[in-house]
Amino acid sequence: MEKIILDCDPGHDDAIAMMIAAAHPNIELLGVTTVAGNQTVDKTTRNALSVCAIGGFQVPVARGCDRPMIQPQVIADDIHGETGLDGPTLPDPVFDLDPRHAIDFIIDTVMEHEPGTVHLVPVGPLTNIGMAMRKEPRIVERVKSVCLMGGAYTRGNSTPTAEFNIFADPEAASDVFRGAWPVTMVGLDLTHQALATQEMQDRVRAVGGDLAQFVLDIWEFVSGTHVEYSGLPAAAIHDACCVAYLADSKVFTSEKAHVDVELRGDWTRGMTVTNFANVPGMRHTGIGGYGLGDATTDVAMQLDWPRFADIIVDSIRTLTEAKQQR
Repeated sequence: MEKIILDCDPGHDDAIAMMIAAAHPNIELLGVTTVAGNQTVDKTTRNALSVCAIGGFQVPVARGCDRPMIQPQVIADDIHGETGLDGPTLPDPVFDLDPRHAIDFIIDTVMEHEPGTVHLVPVGPLTNIGMAMRKEPRIVERVKSVCLMGGAYTRGNSTPTAEFNIFADPEAASDVFRGAWPVTMVGLDLTHQALATQEMQDRVRAVGGDLAQFVLDIWEFVSGTHVEYSGLPAAAIHDACCVAYLADSKVFTSEKAHVDVELRGDWTRGMTVTNFANVPGMRHTGIGGYGLGDATTDVAMQLDWPRFADIIVDSIRTLTEAKQQR
């Protein structure tokens, strides 16, 4: 069983990630930490508690950073709406927040567990993770891996070169990619394969119950914002890919690369510059001795959609059945 801390900014796809983390038998969800991103941290924190309520599960939820390390805050209200989770009816929270700041919750949890046993799964801007690294550098050697949703090796969505989670706090992202810990980058190139197709929606509808309807309402809302914005045929369930991968490592393939974050370019700030080790046509050795370093990041490449869909549907069914038995 993989122990994870899910660091998120709910967010429609974050909600699905939370459900998988709470329901999958291969995952032990140690806690949820929130960050400003899709909306302000007050709203993303409230949304995290609402997802716990509708999902019928209780884990520690700790409120995190309300702004990026350096730059002005950006939010994605054009995609996620005024609440950050527009569309479904958000139930009232049924338990209180953990009293600790998310940074301290992350540090405490990693330090309390045996080295090499806790995964960090940031699926929003990387502010909490970057700040935790700075406050307690020893977590880097103790974390089993960082599996993040962010970046891309082709093009971005906030700018032509930058994906939102990286663009929202490039300095924090740079720290995470440069940390001496295993990193898996689950970027847009992979998550744009993770679509809530009509087949998936029909399977969720067949589960029945208020949680299934909540999920369907999520996808209906995103179909009116993200789909139009992205040009995809259905809503992409970005953040769920990270948790699904830790539940089942066969859910996608990956390739080794060196990844660094552009911090200074006028047109490329927030770009995840990706230098693959062995991908034909995408491997660059540098000019005049200039290179980007060792290929230490696993970059997600190809999704097994049927396996991914099974994880989502089974998780919703598991939570629904558990609620019905109470």
